[in-house]
Amino acid sequence: MHGILGEKVGMTAIFSADGLQVPVTVVRVTGNRVCGKRTVERDGYSAIIVGFGERPAKRATRPERGFFAAANLIEERDGREYVKRYVREFRLTPEQVAAYEIGDTLSPSELFEEGNVCDVTGTSKGRGFTGVMKRYNFRGGKATHGVHEYFRHGGSIGMNTSPARVFKKRKMPGQHGNARSTVQNLAVVQIIEDEGLMLIRGGIPGPNGGMVMIRKAVKRRH
Repeated sequence: MHGILGEKVGMTAIFSADGLQVPVTVVRVTGNRVCGKRTVERDGYSAIIVGFGERPAKRATRPERGFFAAANLIEERDGREYVKRYVREFRLTPEQVAAYEIGDTLSPSELFEEGNVCDVTGTSKGRGFTGVMKRYNFRGGKATHGVHEYFRHGGSIGMNTSPARVFKKRKMPGQHGNARSTVQNLAVVQIIEDEGLMLIRGGIPGPNGGMVMIRKAVKRRH
């Protein structure tokens, strides 16, 4: 599914034509470039490799530098060399892949229009080790009638002699957040082409400054 990469700037609100306030997330999508292609003959599948952001070339590994050098995508500015910070693949049909050349710049208006629906994937904010009340919204125990230091526990996990074990996927305390997360069917409210910004209705995963993938919606809202 085709898409582009972006940087989450933050949330704000705009007003629609009928005067309603619409909460939106601002995503900076300028600088998307095609860094490579995958073909069925060579790789067994077809896709394009999209690069976004920048970082000093000296921070890249030697294989990464070789990849960008082969594509002639090492940029020189003020005596320093820069390469793309993030690189991701997007699966496409062979005909769609053939329409792109390495080095092409991807514009958000080429893929989306105002009113379209998109899926946004990012890494959620990490909250460390949390209990079941914060992690899964458990109600907790009673706070009266002899309850002793059991107010925020999860309660019984339901095991006895049979089956004599705890089933996998039981909701318990543990790592909260810092995982890949996708929010589907978000409306594209506005595309500001000259500033390279997209306004997407609602919230999206990750902190401000985090990288996100914006793809065409897989499940369209009816």
